Amino acid sequence: MRELEDRLRDARALFAFLSEPEAPPSRAELVLAMGSQDLNVAGTAVRAFHETRADWLVCSGGFGKDTSGLFPQPEGVLYARHCRNAGVPAERLIVEGRASNSGENFQFSKRLLDERGIRPGTGVIACKPYMAKRARAAGEKQWPEVRWSVFPHFITFEEYLAQGNDMTEVLHLMVGDLQRLRVYSGRFQAPVEVPDSIWLAYERLAADGYDRFVIRGISLDN
Repeated sequence: MRELEDRLRDARALFAFLSEPEAPPSRAELVLAMGSQDLNVAGTAVRAFHETRADWLVCSGGFGKDTSGLFPQPEGVLYARHCRNAGVPAERLIVEGRASNSGENFQFSKRLLDERGIRPGTGVIACKPYMAKRARAAGEKQWPEVRWSVFPHFITFEEYLAQGNDMTEVLHLMVGDLQRLRVYSGRFQAPVEVPDSIWLAYERLAADGYDRFVIRGISLDN
């Protein structure tokens, strides 16, 4: 394993690329909160709901690769409880508690809204900072009828860790997410161009041992 500063340099590069902020719309019909181990995302969803004056807030998530065995209840249930406590009207909250990956967040949420006759045209995604690029790519592929954007985070890698997030766990997750941008491109999510410099940083971090969520047995090259 390389020296800490070398690993941090690559971690900062991955984090900045994966979480690159975009301007959210002033108005959206739907906010979709994507469940994860980061419960702070529920607060992001509340801000997105109010700032975009959304009609609906869907809290989506069952037990994923990073929460199975960690949470006593599905991610969506925990998120929704926080959102209600933070003032989101219960009648505007929809809980999806089965999704175990990002594709299912969109597939299962779409199904719930279809059952209610709700067919939004604009949506804002609330997610972990470094999930932003993957989340939008998944939404564009899995639910193309909605024009998606991601509620922005203006935060550095070190600031994110200072919120109580474990560096080793975050690195494992970021490395896995970066790989999936290329591996899932055109199949489960819309294509996202990954610069060579970012891919090399990914390869170095994976070689350092941050590879718990790397998909095995596939080519990692273009």
